[in-house]
Order: sequence, then C-alpha cells, then structure tokens
Amino acid sequence: MARFRRRTCIILLLFILFICSIMMALKTLRPDRAGFGDPFGLGLLPELQQRTVLLDSKQNLLNRAQGDTVTRVSNLHSIAVNTMKASMSSVKKLEEELSAPNYNFHIFYYTWYGNPQFDGKYIHWNHPLLPHWDPKIANNYPKGRHNPPEDIGANFYPELGSYSSKDPTVIEAHMKQMRTASTGVIVLSWYPPGMADENGEPTDDLVPIVLDYAHKYNLKVAFHIEPYKDRDDRSMYHNVKYIIDKYGSHPAFYRHKTSTGRLLPMFYVYDSYVTIPEIWANLLTVSGSQSIRNTPYDALFIALLVEERHKHDIHRSGFDGMYTYFATNGFSYGSSHHNWASLKAFCDSNNLMFIPSVGPGYIDTSIRPWNNHNTRNRVNGKYYETAFSAALLVRPEIISITSFNEWHEGTQIEKAVPKRTGQVVYLDYKPHKPNVYLELTQKWSEKYRKEQEQWLM
Repeated sequence: MARFRRRTCIILLLFILFICSIMMALKTLRPDRAGFGDPFGLGLLPELQQRTVLLDSKQNLLNRAQGDTVTRVSNLHSIAVNTMKASMSSVKKLEEELSAPNYNFHIFYYTWYGNPQFDGKYIHWNHPLLPHWDPKIANNYPKGRHNPPEDIGANFYPELGSYSSKDPTVIEAHMKQMRTASTGVIVLSWYPPGMADENGEPTDDLVPIVLDYAHKYNLKVAFHIEPYKDRDDRSMYHNVKYIIDKYGSHPAFYRHKTSTGRLLPMFYVYDSYVTIPEIWANLLTVSGSQSIRNTPYDALFIALLVEERHKHDIHRSGFDGMYTYFATNGFSYGSSHHNWASLKAFCDSNNLMFIPSVGPGYIDTSIRPWNNHNTRNRVNGKYYETAFSAALLVRPEIISITSFNEWHEGTQIEKAVPKRTGQVVYLDYKPHKPNVYLELTQKWSEKYRKEQEQWLM
C-alpha cells in the first residue's frame, strides 16, 4: 500500500513537471514585440496573421498618402521650420564646438540656382557661354549652353551637386558651412519681387527661409541690391522700405552699430556707379528730393568702387561707404590690394566706411571662355591668405568675402569635390580637403579678432 502511494506521488509529480514544461514552451513562442493586451500566439495562425498584415499595410498606405498630401500642400517655409525643429539639438552641439560668429566678416551669397526636382528645370547651372563683345574674337570660341548635371556653368564642382537654392537641406548645409567658417553676416543677392538676373528667376520668396536658417545658426542677413531694371532714387526708396517693412523685424535681419550708437540696416549696392551721383544724392543726402535720411528707413548704403574716380562720386552721392567686390587682384583699381591703403585713408578723411573684398581666386572661363587673362590661381589657398593679409593691414571695420557660392566666377569657398565626366575635368581643392577654404576663413576670422583688439587699445 505504501509502495502504491509512493508510485502515485511520483507519477503526479512527473505530470505536474510535464504541464509546467508545456507552459514554458508556449511562453517562449510569444513574440518579443508583443505588448500588454496583444493576442497571444497570433503568429501561429497564418490566416489571421495575413489579415492583420493586410490591415497594417492599408493603414500605412493611408498614412503615407496623407503625409504626401500634407507635403504637397505645405510651402517651403513650413518645411524649413519643421526641419529646423528636428535638428535643434545638433545645432546646440555645434554651438559648443564652434567659435562665435564674426559679425565683421560679411560673405556674399547667391540663391539663384535651380534643378528639376525643386524648380522643374535647371537654373544657372545651365548658364550660356557668353560671347566676347568683339565679333572677331567671339568667333574663335564655342557657343551654346551647359548641360547639367554633368556639365555645369562652373570650373569647380559643388560637393552638393547641381543643387536647388530652394532645397531646405541645401540652405541648412550652407548656413552650417558659413558658420563653420566663422563668418557672421550673409550678404544676400537680392532683386525686387518678380525680378531676376537675365539667367535666373525671382528669388525674393526665399528670403524668409534664408532668414530662419540664418537665425538658427546665429548668423545675420544683409542685402546686396543688384542692378535691377530702372533702378533709381524712387525705386530704391520703395524697395528699401519693402525690405525693412517685410523683413526688418526678423531676429536675423542685420543692423550695424555706428560710431554714434545708432543701429542701422546695411545695404550693399552692386554696380552703383552706373547711376549718376545726382540721382543717388536725391535719396542719400538730407536735402535730397527723395531723401531716406532721418526716416524709419534710413540705413547704411555701401557703394561698389571699381575705378579710382568712383571714390569722389561715392562721396558726392551720399553713400556711407564703399566695397571692392572683385576677387581679382589687379583687375580694377578697387580690387588691387596695393590701393587699399589710399582708399582707406580717403574714407577715413571723409567719414566713410572702407570694406575691402577678399576672395580665394577667380576663374570664369566656363561661361566666358575668352577671359583667361583674368584668372587668378588659388595656389592651394595662398592667394586667399595674401588677400586677407592685405586687408588686415588697412585695419578695416568690416571685411567682405567674395564669395560663398558664386560658382560661375570660381570665387566660391563652398565645399567642392574632384569630378571628371566625358570631356570635362573640373578643378578641385586638392591636395586639401573640400572644406579647406572654410577652415582658412575661420583661421583669419580669429586672427582678425585678435588684431582688432590691439587696434582698439
């Protein structure tokens, strides 16, 4: 009897162990991703699983369709805002890694590029080959247009490819590069609404996006007024008012602190010399018939100096200063480094700002094939550093940089990469990296800061 009870207990114990084993085995079949309330063992029922996958797929398709609709309806500005929100943490980290922006380093920036993805066609990358004004010379050179993306109107090739200036990711990449270079003010090429250069399309609608991304990287934006059709004192007053009314309240809108303590917007005026001094004086002198002085739209207006005689015209016109723009030492009186000391002296004696323009080199033979004589070799960065050195010698309040991305004239400091395609071999920055000119700009920005501290002592 005792043996029977013992055997029964053993059998019962074995049965319990068997049940426990089955339960443990079933538990291991539960999917790892199953959350609280998920149907246990759903994966073991093929029919139900297929129906569930089908429902999930339909929901995902619906979600994607809704997302696509929102994307199509949203404008570029809202896309840019969303992108900025998503990457604010990376910017905070960037702020910790980079030196402060130098608001005395102004860099010329162009938003005239387009591609089929964002613009329906290529803009500016397909630049035409410009004929020489002498027909006899023009006949010796090729004609036609460039054919992107492999063949573009530039001697260098961008790391970002034949990009669109409307692409928010491109705008952000540009702001990051300019901030990495320790520049502080973007001088944005600008035409009035509905107007553009002869090879481009209107870009005023991009200004809000540029301002937003500039603010994200703690940069400021000034305006480079291009020579639009019928530019005169009246239209300039109207357009300055438009810019200040529409963009002046943005935190990235640049205002310069004058020696008297006033905070004023700054406008660079390209090809200012094509308008006679008397017309400019109507706008820029206190007694002028269209005077902007001592109004809510008063600002600092900086004229382009090309020839020596322009300095007297600039003074007579009522401008607040002059810049030299061209990155070709010896090309013009203004762009020749050895003339900067006398120009600075003239400006000092006439209460004008002198803003020399430095650049990494110059080559525009991709669009002006007959202009070899004006090419300035980069000499692996030495040309750029020589220009900075010459600028610092005259102790300017501001240095301008030509340019961030004027690819047609080969003055860009934006990242470029080696590229060979068909019969085209592009220039590059080798033996240095694609960011070498950003690094050189940052180096001289720091050097400028240190030397400026000594000037002010």
